Amino acid sequence: MGGMLSQSLLNLVDAAMVGSLGKEALAGVGLGSYANFMAIALVMGLGAGVQAMVARRRGQGRETEVAAPLNEGLLIAALLAVPLTLLCWLNAERIIGFLSSDQGVVEIGVDYFHWRSLAIIAVGANFAFRGYWNGIRESGLYLRILVVMHLANVAISYGLIFGKFGLPEMGAEGSGLGTCIAMFLGSALYLSITLRRGRAHGFLQARPQFSGIVSMLRLSMPNSLQQLFFATGITTLFWIIAQVGTAELAIAHVLVNLALFLILPGVGLGMAATTLVSHSLGANKPEDAYRWGWDVVRVAAVALFIMGMPFWLAPHFVLSLFTQDPALIALGEWPLRITGLGMTLDATALVLTQALLGAGASRTVMSVNLGSQWLIFLPCAYLAGPVLGGGLLLIWLLQSGYRALNSIIFAIMWRRRHWADIHI
Repeated sequence: MGGMLSQSLLNLVDAAMVGSLGKEALAGVGLGSYANFMAIALVMGLGAGVQAMVARRRGQGRETEVAAPLNEGLLIAALLAVPLTLLCWLNAERIIGFLSSDQGVVEIGVDYFHWRSLAIIAVGANFAFRGYWNGIRESGLYLRILVVMHLANVAISYGLIFGKFGLPEMGAEGSGLGTCIAMFLGSALYLSITLRRGRAHGFLQARPQFSGIVSMLRLSMPNSLQQLFFATGITTLFWIIAQVGTAELAIAHVLVNLALFLILPGVGLGMAATTLVSHSLGANKPEDAYRWGWDVVRVAAVALFIMGMPFWLAPHFVLSLFTQDPALIALGEWPLRITGLGMTLDATALVLTQALLGAGASRTVMSVNLGSQWLIFLPCAYLAGPVLGGGLLLIWLLQSGYRALNSIIFAIMWRRRHWADIHI
């Protein structure tokens, strides 16, 4: 939870630094960020796959094989990252140009996206390493490395954006390069520490097995595809908002990062549920696994309610930390209130999504999330916004409603316990 919270703070600091450059910079970095989210989505699922398999092997007492899923995850990350990087680098102008017709926004977005696409292989490796350390219940290490990465990211990005510390002044583009450098720094730290401490678990002690690679793909790819479609959905949402206006697009970037300030700690709690559920199932204790799911949901609901209070009590103050434009602040006040109030309802979906992944129900999770997003929310958002002129506020209301619907569906699935019979 602390690690994910540090990631949220990084996103907010980046948004605050870029926000001082104007709404075009804020909008351009927003488009570049979510285009990059699409690019890395295919390697993000490796984290959940590695974590579930590592925790299951640990629960089964197979200590010398615990790191085998990490070996397989790193190989898959490399094989996916190289073609993805080439695709993104060579087609950056087409991708960003499709999302916005504002040439100033497009130029900033392309430069930012170029740098972020170079770090896809580092992102894949970091997710695989994260899955391993979380799976063996040493998430404190993941937190420490993440904090180092983020502090380095803030310092380097600040220097590159504004030309400080002897670095060139690159503007919004510097934020992308700073993040790229920080990602590779994190990979180097993970590799160094895991080489020293993961050998007893089989880290890089043998070639990845074909059967293990197949199992990893079977478990990870549904989650990766879910992440891809979710990321594409977020990018589509930004395209929809771009049809409403550049100002709406700029403040939406801030709103999403503020929402992540609540969402990512919830996901962090869900990642704890992944390990606890998978370990319990590996030890043949399905009742413990069931109870862990609900216990973590309760903790998440209380935590997100408390963390979301400033959003609905003082939205003007919160938004003023990122922009001084009165028009942008006015656009964002009520959507931010909705975010703060609605996040408690979202806690069940955030946690049980990860708990079900720990049980191996990745295809079911993918079906629910993609169905609600693509068949319900996005068509309604397009109709409500650009077509009917409902604007940003109505789009944000619909988004909160579809997340609440997901919470209801996942709660029903968890109560039915079909996930307890899945073998991974």
